Amino acid sequence: MTTPTRSGPILAIILTSYFMILLDNSVIFTGLPSIRSELGLSATELSWVQDAYTLVFGGLLLLGARAGDLIGRRRLFVIGLAIFTTASFLVGAAPTGWWLIAARALQGIGAAVVAPTSLSLLTANFPEGRERTRAVSWYGATAGIGASLGLVVGGACAHWISWRAGFFINLPVGLALVLAARRYLGETERRTGRFDTVGALTATLGVGAIVFGIVNSADAGWGSLTTVAALAGGVVLLVVLVANEWRAEQPIMPLRLFRSRERSGAYAARLLFLGAMIGFFYFTTQYLQGVLGFSPLQAGLGFFPMTVVNFAVAIAVPRLTRRFGNAMLLAAGLAVTLAGMAWLSRLHAGDVYLSSVALPMVLIGAGQGLAFAPLTAAGISGVTAADAGVASGLVNTFHQLGSALGLALLVAISANATTLTTHVTTALTGSAALLAAALLITLTTRPTRTDHANPRTTAHRRLRPEARLAHGRRPVR
Repeated sequence: MTTPTRSGPILAIILTSYFMILLDNSVIFTGLPSIRSELGLSATELSWVQDAYTLVFGGLLLLGARAGDLIGRRRLFVIGLAIFTTASFLVGAAPTGWWLIAARALQGIGAAVVAPTSLSLLTANFPEGRERTRAVSWYGATAGIGASLGLVVGGACAHWISWRAGFFINLPVGLALVLAARRYLGETERRTGRFDTVGALTATLGVGAIVFGIVNSADAGWGSLTTVAALAGGVVLLVVLVANEWRAEQPIMPLRLFRSRERSGAYAARLLFLGAMIGFFYFTTQYLQGVLGFSPLQAGLGFFPMTVVNFAVAIAVPRLTRRFGNAMLLAAGLAVTLAGMAWLSRLHAGDVYLSSVALPMVLIGAGQGLAFAPLTAAGISGVTAADAGVASGLVNTFHQLGSALGLALLVAISANATTLTTHVTTALTGSAALLAAALLITLTTRPTRTDHANPRTTAHRRLRPEARLAHGRRPVR
């Protein structure tokens, strides 16, 4: 068990590493015009600056999570940080477009290692109950704030220095994290046995093919031979994955993790929620710059109403969870986010920022602050120490798949809009529809008393909400 004197540094290391990954996932948005101009990229090449990162990140997440279980999570965490930091330098130093795209793909490899191992380290270092509730709440707050603040940092760097500066920032941060991790993080117990090679390959290639197909559809269309082949190939590979995991002695993705309605619902809701939120950032930024005439820095600062409210609500989540429970908080967060997104989708060309953008952002920020931590907690609910890594990998896999799938779908449904405003409002209406679906799934998969009806949990009803948050076997320390 983590002692109080070490819990602070450990949580800081985990949150900072996760924040760095999320920051780079959104810092690129406000710098894209400068990147295209400086490196002379075409529209397709420019899209791959973001797509290469998402594709590799999403495709390798399960492999990264499983590798941490086998070789030690701290060891792999440090390796992932080193890869991500090195790739950040290569991105900032990129002289050509192909170099930049390749370096972004390398960043995706580092992120695919750091993201699941950071969450599994959190699960291993903070016991179930109040400590884990607090840690997961901060983890959820970091997820929302990292995406929002990335736009501000990217806009500020592009406006005052260069788009490259946003990536060079990672050098001192990454080095400090490597040193701190080696000092404060204890190594987790390594699991012996054979590596699930078939599962690793089919999971990585299957997820990667589907992400590629979704990304490609935005430009080539859903009827494109490349898109259809990638999606069909991805589905076939995932079918092979499921068949292999069913009989594998030590599977990379234990199918038992999907037996819980709460966890399965959380994975699906997270996919839809992230699809809606990536559309919110992507299209609202376009509206602020293309319609309201904001500079990149002003556009980044324009998300502050959401960021501030998000943070304020997220730090109150542990107290709210103890009072209302995880399931109710998640449903409320999705409902509030849906209300804000529906309001924002009614934008017009002549609207003013305060009433048409800032106020809906307050609702979206509050809803995201309420929803992220419960979504994360539900995704790792009841897992044992042995499954912590793969459960964390699934949480992050659905996070990235949701972003890729959501953006592709929203771009597709808004492609025929005749004006930028209509383009944005159509996409945001699609985001609202994704949130409505996420809310419906959450309401129909929320845990019930019968979910815990077994001899070992007869006293479950008397447990406090924070103890029910991740009910299951206590990890072995």
